[in-house]
Amino acid sequence: MNRSILILPLLLLSACGNREAAAPPAVAETSTAPQAAPAAPATSGDAVSSISPHAGLIDPAPNSQQAAGAAGSIDFDLPQAWQSKPPSSSMRLAQATIQGPGGPADLAVFFFGPGGGGPVDANIERWVGQMDGAAKPTPETFETNGYKVTWVDVKGTLKPSGMGMGPSTPISNARLYGAVVEGPGGPWFFKAQGPDSTLGPQRDAFVALLKSVRKK
Repeated sequence: MNRSILILPLLLLSACGNREAAAPPAVAETSTAPQAAPAAPATSGDAVSSISPHAGLIDPAPNSQQAAGAAGSIDFDLPQAWQSKPPSSSMRLAQATIQGPGGPADLAVFFFGPGGGGPVDANIERWVGQMDGAAKPTPETFETNGYKVTWVDVKGTLKPSGMGMGPSTPISNARLYGAVVEGPGGPWFFKAQGPDSTLGPQRDAFVALLKSVRKK
């Protein structure tokens, strides 16, 4: 009888041991989701911050924007109060909205390929011609970080435009800042326009943006 009592526990232990041996080994969890493809490099449109904010638009500096050309690219710093926006067309490399008491004004940065976009003087004349009743201003020129900047400040009645940047009806008491930035891979074209009461107080901010232009 004692022998029978000993056999039963041994049989039970043997059965448990066999079940543990038969259990498959644990497998570490692995993800079956496909690996994400690397992001494609950003490409510029056909024309020209920030804005990267513009727009160009990208750090290391806060509100730093990028504007890329076929043979080079630039960074510039968007003023803190200006709101970077995605470009609304392929003609723009960077874009921003400027809020003020007269309503919103717009900044756009354009690039037409190395050497493209026409002579500096022709662009200055074109910007002045977009304003009715404007006294002909004297363009200002300065050097910054190896780039030559020529810009103009125009006040008057902004004419309607069908070129993608401009009002559908005339805007009286308007202001326009236009700048050509010349340098390797350029030129780039910066244009801000909108109500004078909004853009007038932003004149120094626009000049500071231009002075921040530098090689990417």
